Amino acid sequence: MSLPRLWPMGSQELDPFRAMRREMENVFRAFNQSSSSSNIGAGAPAISVAETKDAFEITAELPGVDERDIKVSLDENQLVISGEKKAESKREERNWHVEERSYGSFYRSMSLPFEPEDGAVDAHFDRGVLHLTVKKPVKATKVTKTIDIKTGAPPHTDAGQTAAPNKAA
Repeated sequence: MSLPRLWPMGSQELDPFRAMRREMENVFRAFNQSSSSSNIGAGAPAISVAETKDAFEITAELPGVDERDIKVSLDENQLVISGEKKAESKREERNWHVEERSYGSFYRSMSLPFEPEDGAVDAHFDRGVLHLTVKKPVKATKVTKTIDIKTGAPPHTDAGQTAAPNKAA
């Protein structure tokens, strides 16, 4: 399963095979999840990504997952959310007709358009939703500057002319 890129690859991607290796790892992970035991597998959690002036805010839906079973990590500019949704240990003997709840490992990764600084990622887990805030480094923060517009023609700076207007003799 190939995940779409949320942002274009930046200049930090100097190794031409790095992206290919990551895609192959994702394919093997997806294959292993789909071929595991008889359960459906948790797969990839649904996420939402929003950008503010200073940070990226990411939420991931992880219903039924214990916060101790979630791992958030950074590999340069690659943000990874992984873990496992464990099956309930207490199963009574019943004649099951349908069981659509999924269990197993999950994995989701995304490329950030910058490499976060140490301590730039803040994670909170509340009611089955993982909330991540990834602060942008100062150099990645967009700053809009207003340029003053002056009236009149621009001064000439050719080699033979000065910036002052010509006086008639």
